[in-house]
Amino acid sequence: MKFKPAIKPYDGAAGGWGALESTTRYVLDSKQTFKNIRNLLRVNKSKGFDCPGCSWGDNNGTFSFCENGAKAVSWEATRKAVDAAFFARHTVSQLYQQSDYFLEYQGRLTEPLRYNAESDKYLPIRWEEAFALIRSHLHDLTHSGELELYTSGRASNEASYLYQLFGRMFGTNNFPDCSNMAMRPAAAA
Repeated sequence: MKFKPAIKPYDGAAGGWGALESTTRYVLDSKQTFKNIRNLLRVNKSKGFDCPGCSWGDNNGTFSFCENGAKAVSWEATRKAVDAAFFARHTVSQLYQQSDYFLEYQGRLTEPLRYNAESDKYLPIRWEEAFALIRSHLHDLTHSGELELYTSGRASNEASYLYQLFGRMFGTNNFPDCSNMAMRPAAAA
């Protein structure tokens, strides 16, 4: 069964009341309304945390987030989980046919996985196995410049910082992320 999100024409402004209504609906539908409101009041505050969707400056008023930032903060607090049972029911080929929206709303990964070509499925592995697999691939590189580390805009600034520290300790500065991958073509043009 392929999930098809409903897309309706929208002729309103990109911000304003429409954005406020969409944000409110998203936070209420999250089933964690109070937790998400509390989190949104802490976004981009000096004693809070940085928005996972941007680099908005700290302490710019009571609300320091946009509609997409509110959605990202609410989603990060999800309790939905994708476990081994989910991957036992679905092949990678089946999941490939699904929309990004469907895949995201299944929930967060709860354990490390490894692709099995014979079954075309992701199979859970122990953390020790996952780290050993990563270690073996890193040791097989002929030089550190072969390693490329990628983060998305959904990664927190703190997680991205630790990730790049690991890469620098390994000896590489190959750190493309969603910002420079998306903006570099525009800058070059």
